[in-house]
Amino acid sequence: MTDLLNILLFMPQQEGQKGGGYSSLIFLVLIIVVFYLFFIRPQMKRNKDQKKFRENLKNGDKIVTIGGIHGKIIEVRETSFIIESEGTRLKIEKSAVAMDQSAQLDDSKK
Repeated sequence: MTDLLNILLFMPQQEGQKGGGYSSLIFLVLIIVVFYLFFIRPQMKRNKDQKKFRENLKNGDKIVTIGGIHGKIIEVRETSFIIESEGTRLKIEKSAVAMDQSAQLDDSKK
C-alpha cells in the first residue's frame, strides 16, 4: 500500500501535465471512500443485523441452518442451540443459523 502511495505522490510529471501529486492523492482517497460506502459499510450492517437476529432467537422458533437443516429450537445455550428435526435432536452453533423458517414460508406464499 505504501509503495502505491509513493508511486502516486512522487510520480514524475510528463511534459504538458500540470498539477502535482495532490490530484493523484485526491483520486486515491476518492476510491477508498467509494469502496467504503458501497462494499464495507453495507457488509458491516448485514453482519450486525444477522448477529442481532441470532441473539433474539428463543425456544420454539423454527429455523433453517446454513447447511439447509430445518428444525425447531428446543433449548438456547450461550453459544449453541439444541434443535429438533423430525424426531432427531441436534446441537448447532448459533453462527450456523441462516434464517427464520417462518420468513422463508412467507416468501414462498408470495
